[in-house]
Amino acid sequence: MQIHEIRREHAHKKSKLVGRGGTRGKTSGKGGKGQTARAGHRVRPAMRDIIKKLPKLRGHGKNRSVSVFYRGPEAVVNVNALNVFKAGDIVTPTSLLAKGLIPNVFGKFPKVKILGTGEITINVKVEGCAVSDTAKDKIEKAGGEVVTLVMTTEHSIGQKAKSDAKKLAKTEKAAAKKAPSKKK
Repeated sequence: MQIHEIRREHAHKKSKLVGRGGTRGKTSGKGGKGQTARAGHRVRPAMRDIIKKLPKLRGHGKNRSVSVFYRGPEAVVNVNALNVFKAGDIVTPTSLLAKGLIPNVFGKFPKVKILGTGEITINVKVEGCAVSDTAKDKIEKAGGEVVTLVMTTEHSIGQKAKSDAKKLAKTEKAAAKKAPSKKK
């Protein structure tokens, strides 16, 4: 065998040319100067600008479940609208929806607040609704009754249940530590 008869086992591999145009031209894959060449600086993402423009709600601290997730009453009814009921009737979100005084919100009964605009002439019992002080006075003057309701959300109720369970577990653990262990 002579030197000119030697053949490669693999085909010739051409080394990649850079800086000659094509896909590896100009900066030859080394990136640019300017903003991309400075340490610690990157292009600002477009999503960040959208987020910064959105209006923010206060209270992302201890009252977050109330201030952020609870958006207030979804339906408002004035006292003078309650005159469509008969004397002695019970006013609930269900009955208000049946009379057409409040809209249906996504197939659910909305939270309702009764405000004090107008006059009421009949005595009714109000249950399951938030009532303003003025409206409460007017309903009671007409001989009606208001069963107070604390506005809470499912989220805040769930948070409270979790925190109560944690407290209970903590107290049980502390009691178990204090109890003298019997060794035989």
